[in-house]
Amino acid sequence: MTKPKVFIARKLSEEVVNQFKESLDITMWEDTDEPVDRNRLLEEAERSDGLVTMLTDQVDQELMDRGKRLKIIANMAVGYDNVDVETATEYGIQITNTPDVLTETTADLTFALMMATARRLIEANEVIKDGKWKNWSPLFLAGTDIHHKTIGIVGMGRIGEAVARRAKGFGMDILYHNRSRKEEAERELGASYNSFETLIQTADYIVCLAPLTEETKGIFNAEAFKKMKNSAIFINASRGPLVDENALYQALIKGELKAAGLDVFDKEPIDENHPLLELDQVVCLPHIGSASVETRKAMMELSLKNVKDVLYGQQAKTPVNRPN
Repeated sequence: MTKPKVFIARKLSEEVVNQFKESLDITMWEDTDEPVDRNRLLEEAERSDGLVTMLTDQVDQELMDRGKRLKIIANMAVGYDNVDVETATEYGIQITNTPDVLTETTADLTFALMMATARRLIEANEVIKDGKWKNWSPLFLAGTDIHHKTIGIVGMGRIGEAVARRAKGFGMDILYHNRSRKEEAERELGASYNSFETLIQTADYIVCLAPLTEETKGIFNAEAFKKMKNSAIFINASRGPLVDENALYQALIKGELKAAGLDVFDKEPIDENHPLLELDQVVCLPHIGSASVETRKAMMELSLKNVKDVLYGQQAKTPVNRPN
């Protein structure tokens, strides 16, 4: 029996990939750091039964038109805004993602980003490295407390709930806004459901964990930042396009907002000359929310398990759609 052909659009751990080579004929993009060349991805789609893609890969109609044999595209991320799910469903292609396995790791990073921003940890590190620590004074690099403050979580999915659990340990008051009420989270965590307007006006820390949709794109705009407390700190660990970056920059330099911590950006990688990078009160990370060795290997394994299952006639473990 001929093994199904699978192309992986980024170089993954050989340790993980080797587990699946007995049942799948796997070809893998050779470069660890650079995204797969678009033409190469289209060529591989033509001869593959399954693809493993990354957020940087545009899984659009052009690709699916070329991929006449495709039965599954496993997107190695929770989000799938890079995938034309509607077309995939119409073409009978299964789309999968990698929820759950990265929840706690991403929540760790989100809370760490909030703490680093509030307590000015990056600035403090640079002061020492630049040889500028000459003496001590009462307000030297004084940051903002986290404990017993109010956190407002926009997007109370799995990661939002995990962040809320961490906030509870810090004695924080927890507000959240979501498309639907999460009554279990309210009971277990003492979280309070609020409108978007009330949350951004009330919270000391506004944490964006909402998915990117047509409704949420640009939700954090100039109007939203103006409504926040001048002492508020904004954190985005979801998707860059939820934020108007120019409006964020203006709010920060005008003092309408105290600080921001960002793991994601509208255009990635962010340009090194981006104005947000000039501000000491902004902590920027290169989209590493789920970047622990353990979690990334779990994401690889789940993606390949989904591919194997679908190509051998079984149900995907984490389906995004129901193909026609």
